[in-house]
Amino acid sequence: MKLVRGTYFSALAALVLGLTMASTQALAAAKVGEKAPEFELVDTNGKSHKLSSFAGKTVVLEWFNKGCPYVQKHYESQNMQALQKKYTDKGVVWLTVISSAPGKQGFEEGAEANKTRADWKIASTATLLDPKGEVGKLYVAKTTPHMYIVDAKGTLVYNGAIDSISSSKKEDVAKAENYVSGALDLIAAGKPVKTASTKPYGCGVKYP
Repeated sequence: MKLVRGTYFSALAALVLGLTMASTQALAAAKVGEKAPEFELVDTNGKSHKLSSFAGKTVVLEWFNKGCPYVQKHYESQNMQALQKKYTDKGVVWLTVISSAPGKQGFEEGAEANKTRADWKIASTATLLDPKGEVGKLYVAKTTPHMYIVDAKGTLVYNGAIDSISSSKKEDVAKAENYVSGALDLIAAGKPVKTASTKPYGCGVKYP
């Protein structure tokens, strides 16, 4: 009887702890209009990056999976690279994030991810590695690509899709309204982002 009770209370305690942790994560999760959650990740060259180290600059977060056809759409059309170059040339920090778990589609370690950067001509500031999915879950990143913009004050001002046409067809890139470039142009002009939240589209992030 004591063993049964002990097992019951242990299971109950684990459940309460799990619910408490889930609640804490939900409260800490990224929300538009609020301070973007702090994080620290290592890039493909082993250099550590904290979000707070980019204070005073606009930061774009782009969730990436090279095996996803929706990601391939934006890279094979050169759309993503063009955006990365255009805005990093203007002082924007653009961070590509890989949250795929080991053994799952899109997972890359440093050397492989550097090869992808070279082969795909990725022009972002850095590719950050998140194999445990902790930062992806903190930001509630759902798809690849899933885009976020943090302004110079550290406030999350955009969360959602890269553009308005949720297809994997390259020919749709030119037809779509690009939410990211629209938001970045407004921020540069000192104006509020008109469309701050949209529904992201793409492949589900391959979390552990």
